[in-house]
Amino acid sequence: MSTNEKKKKSLKLPTAYTVLLSITAIIAIVTNFIPGVKAASLSDFIMAPINGLNEAIDIAIFVLLIGGFLGVTTKTGALDAGIGNVVAKLKGKELVLIPVLMFLFSLGGTSFGMAEETIAFTALVTTTMIIAGFDPLVSVATIILGAGCGVLGSTVNPFLVSVSIGALKGVGIDVNQVIVIGTSIALWLSSLLISIFFVMNYAKKVHRDKSQTLLSDSEIKQANEAFIGNKNGEEEVIEFTGKRKIVLALFAFTFLVMVAGIIPWEEFGINLFIHTDFLTGAALGNWWFSELSMWFVIMAVVIGLVYRMKEIEIVNAFLEGAADMVGVALVIGVSKGISVIMSTTGLDAYVLNSVSSVLVGMSPIVFTIVAYLIYMALSFFIPSTSGLSGLSMPIFGPLAVSLGFPPEVIISIFSAGSGIVNLVTPTSGVIMGTLAIAKVDYSSWVKFVSKVLVAIFISSAIILSIAMMFI
Repeated sequence: MSTNEKKKKSLKLPTAYTVLLSITAIIAIVTNFIPGVKAASLSDFIMAPINGLNEAIDIAIFVLLIGGFLGVTTKTGALDAGIGNVVAKLKGKELVLIPVLMFLFSLGGTSFGMAEETIAFTALVTTTMIIAGFDPLVSVATIILGAGCGVLGSTVNPFLVSVSIGALKGVGIDVNQVIVIGTSIALWLSSLLISIFFVMNYAKKVHRDKSQTLLSDSEIKQANEAFIGNKNGEEEVIEFTGKRKIVLALFAFTFLVMVAGIIPWEEFGINLFIHTDFLTGAALGNWWFSELSMWFVIMAVVIGLVYRMKEIEIVNAFLEGAADMVGVALVIGVSKGISVIMSTTGLDAYVLNSVSSVLVGMSPIVFTIVAYLIYMALSFFIPSTSGLSGLSMPIFGPLAVSLGFPPEVIISIFSAGSGIVNLVTPTSGVIMGTLAIAKVDYSSWVKFVSKVLVAIFISSAIILSIAMMFI
């Protein structure tokens, strides 16, 4: 075993389950020493993971059924053939994939809060990146940082912007959304450019020299076994037949409809899809995990039939694909258990009220940076942007106004604080789920993303401070 491999193994963290359960245990213990907070009992701790899974059951089922859909599609060979065709055409220009995909994911993030939905793309992007000569970490970074930077700079994301504006209106504060959008564009593009720089720089090194990877030999081996059959890039070339081209077109169509299903068109004044409720009972734009899950099931069957697979072949491929996602679904449930125990004990509200008092009497720049840090801390325990917005805006909004600061910037501070933490926090089902699918250890992700987060924090703090002083 090489010295490099030994070093990587010595830095390896426990599994995601152990990390998440440890955090849950610490929070449960802490509640017993804080007055005014309901003390968590042993049963609260024991039941936290299952209660978390109950709350996240729609996402967990979504992940399982996506796995089934991918299982059927993979069985046709269309993905392998299509990816091989794309990579062959990009020979020598594989790096182009990274900024293009990151920008597209970020568009989803800034416009409709694309987060959990990115889990659906992980297997495809990881396979593509490995065949293109990169490693699974490049795939994870492309997806998480791409969509995450969009959410960090949410312009019209209804789950963050609309909920925040609504919460402020509930306490009598009007918001100029033009200011929110302008500040958010600056946050979005600056963080995205920083991320693209780091991801492309790492990808170049790995493409040139595989020993430069931050992943251990076991991670690489697991990823190869999962995505290219452990043939080290020497797998048999699969012919890109007419039937496979049709399957790939249906595959792309499936994801286009998924995206169209969750963009709140009516909020943007677009009524084009109001009569599309014949399939699930909900029109495109009003879909959520239940409708999305069934859409993937329907398209799995369609793809199987188009490829002329037998009924038993479709069912077996679907079940095998879903089985591969069981671990991912469980990780999502366990991570949700942390926010469950925070809310049931009232620790989330206690922390929020306590930290808000710290901001009184500060200068604009100090207020901005401290509020940024506070939102980062809160987002670790409450990764849900809509949930944290509903809790915090009625407190932080009036506080900012009373100090003479623009409430619009509070929304952007919240967006940046929660956004940056949700690029790395183990309490996020998106992070842990994506890593689990790509076969990347959480410790490897932390090693890679740490420098990116520092750079994003500095740029965001500067943008927010300028906004706070001059708006």
